[in-house]
Amino acid sequence: MTGGGKLSHLDAAGHAVMVDVSDKPATARQALARGRVSMRAETLELILSGGMPKGDVLAVSRIAGIMAAKKTADLIPLCHPLPLSSVRVGLTAAEDGTGIDIEACVGTTGPTGVEMEALTAVSVAALTLYDMCKAIDRGMTIEAVYLERKAGGRSGLYERAGAGGRPPGT
Repeated sequence: MTGGGKLSHLDAAGHAVMVDVSDKPATARQALARGRVSMRAETLELILSGGMPKGDVLAVSRIAGIMAAKKTADLIPLCHPLPLSSVRVGLTAAEDGTGIDIEACVGTTGPTGVEMEALTAVSVAALTLYDMCKAIDRGMTIEAVYLERKAGGRSGLYERAGAGGRPPGT
């Protein structure tokens, strides 16, 4: 329950609760998150050439990100389980040759947004990439996981300053 019509993760006694979104209308919602895994140039070359001992790092990381988006409510306390209508995860070599850029675009039609699903997809894709490459390069870093764009719902459009706001693959 929420007090005074305001959505809150606290009940009247100050205890944590999942927000009641039953009165919110279901609308189309989409979120785009980004992140990066920085690594040595040699590691990036092995990934791109398909020479990593554990196999196709990019394909496995992409699938891990998609699966994670679908399980976000199981990972993040008080996060609503949502029926996702689309999840796209893209992993590409950074233009400066220092790592892999990751982006996730998640969509739903529902009463609450998908920002957490997009951020979770990027985070788990990055962790999977790290796990598959750590024997070659333990110095990799997972960096700058952030929400770039969110559309739909009561709060409308959010675009991070300076962001292009393009969904992956467009």
